[in-house]
Amino acid sequence: HTSTTTVAVLPEAEEVDVEIHDKDLRIDLYRSSGAGGQHVNTTDSAVRITHIPTGTVVAIQDERSQHKNKAKAMRILRSRIYEEERRRVLAERSQERKGLIGTGDRSERIRTYNFPQGRVTDHRVQVSKFGIDRMLAGEYLD
Repeated sequence: HTSTTTVAVLPEAEEVDVEIHDKDLRIDLYRSSGAGGQHVNTTDSAVRITHIPTGTVVAIQDERSQHKNKAKAMRILRSRIYEEERRRVLAERSQERKGLIGTGDRSERIRTYNFPQGRVTDHRVQVSKFGIDRMLAGEYLD
């Protein structure tokens, strides 16, 4: 029975950090719609925040306070941008990984470890060495 294994060594993944600058935001204030009596007609408590670089828009009118709505909109905006950036970084990493490991097909082999015969073959330089146990212990390694 023959099987193939592919190993990729990648740098350790870093956490995605989101930094939002005030100059990248457009904040629109408007009157809430829906129930609330005369209060909704007198105050601009609804908030719409647009993150200009990504085009992400968050609109909130849950609270009666403009400040609470703005704070809530910023939390949601930050989490959406974070998730978008995280997805982008994961896709980039996945693409890099695929490029490194190839298809995993047997024709892409680099080394063959033949345990029954105690032999290691490096197909890149066409060299076979016996003594697989010693090689796995660190001998033979240049």
